[in-house]
Amino acid sequence: MADHKDSIDDFKVQTAKHPNMSTVPLRPHSEQSRDRLSKRLSTESNGTSEGGAGSSTPVEVTALEESFRRFAIHGDTRATGKEMHGKNWSKLCKDCGVIDGKNLTLTDVDIVFSKVKKKSSRTITFDEFKVALGELARKKYKDKTGEEAEAEVFKLIEGKAPVIAGVTRAVASPTVSRLTDTTKFTGSHKERFDDTGRGKGKAGRVDIVDTSGYVSGYKHQGSYEKKVNKPTTAKPM
Repeated sequence: MADHKDSIDDFKVQTAKHPNMSTVPLRPHSEQSRDRLSKRLSTESNGTSEGGAGSSTPVEVTALEESFRRFAIHGDTRATGKEMHGKNWSKLCKDCGVIDGKNLTLTDVDIVFSKVKKKSSRTITFDEFKVALGELARKKYKDKTGEEAEAEVFKLIEGKAPVIAGVTRAVASPTVSRLTDTTKFTGSHKERFDDTGRGKGKAGRVDIVDTSGYVSGYKHQGSYEKKVNKPTTAKPM
């Protein structure tokens, strides 16, 4: 009984300190859960975590990282863009002009890739990618400082995408030209094309039987009907 009386006294004291406490309606538990869920989704969509150091600003992808992702997924539908294989790394250095054939060669690019990646891994992350570019930059621009050299290499890559090769053109060949020239065909092959080189279709492949009743080579075909059906003229009286 004494404990119950003390609790009532404490409630009265709290009510006296906060007179409006009893007038504020309590929110249902379901509404509070929805508020917490919407707040978490909003922070996740911005790429931040609640209470983190960068919770007020979204995470932005730099132009260099965007290019890294484009080359990382090139030719691989299962790639996530977070890691890059050695083949795509070499293609990036070729397409972006990092390899110049003098200070940097394809061999140098392969050596740097093997140097920065983990021993048990076949790919490099974006952080390892930047380290590899730093190695190439110091070798490519020997007359500049490390930061200046890296900035120059970054400019070569930022905003770039993989170069897709065009359709392979057929190479002109005398042998192919001779085999496709219909004017030089002989025998039955010659009969399959007309004077312009256009195919005759079935008429050039199959012997069509003439069922008109005329002898082959007869030049007056159809002249009999013209004579029989010739209109008669009335004689003058």
